[in-house]
Amino acid sequence: MVYKSFLFFLLITAPVVSQEITPKKAFLEKWNNSKEYLIKMAELMPEDQYDYKPTEREMSFKDQLVHICGNMLWLSTTYFSNEEFDRKAYKENPPTSKKEVIELLNTSFTKTYNSVKNSEEKDLESVVDFFAGPKSKLQILNLLQDHVTHHRGQLIVYLNLNDIKPPKYVGW
Repeated sequence: MVYKSFLFFLLITAPVVSQEITPKKAFLEKWNNSKEYLIKMAELMPEDQYDYKPTEREMSFKDQLVHICGNMLWLSTTYFSNEEFDRKAYKENPPTSKKEVIELLNTSFTKTYNSVKNSEEKDLESVVDFFAGPKSKLQILNLLQDHVTHHRGQLIVYLNLNDIKPPKYVGW
């Protein structure tokens, strides 16, 4: 009887154990949801409103999106690949149309996803030099998501100020 109970326990728990949630897996799942949500927002804003900004000191809707992409590419390239991010080259040819901005969003999210996916889980504990002081790569992952969330929150306001209902939140 004990043997049968143990077999039953193994059958029930094996799928759970084999699908262990790690910080990297949790980030990647959330990252895909973040991508879906932000791209829906970018698609909702009419192209003729991409230069909209609520005050003179704010970035435009388009500039917010391009800024988000630049930050993603900088952090993921610098801290999760052997490539070097060329900020000057990135800024030389900014996208001009809504279609180009959405393509850049797709590319940036995908590149970041792949850079993180191809990194080792144990590397998240390693400490890197960062302009705000030494940070673990796990902290860099948190910064990646936090930065997107910060600017996405601003973009929700931009949509609302233009009487555009933001998309339903895509969470976990």
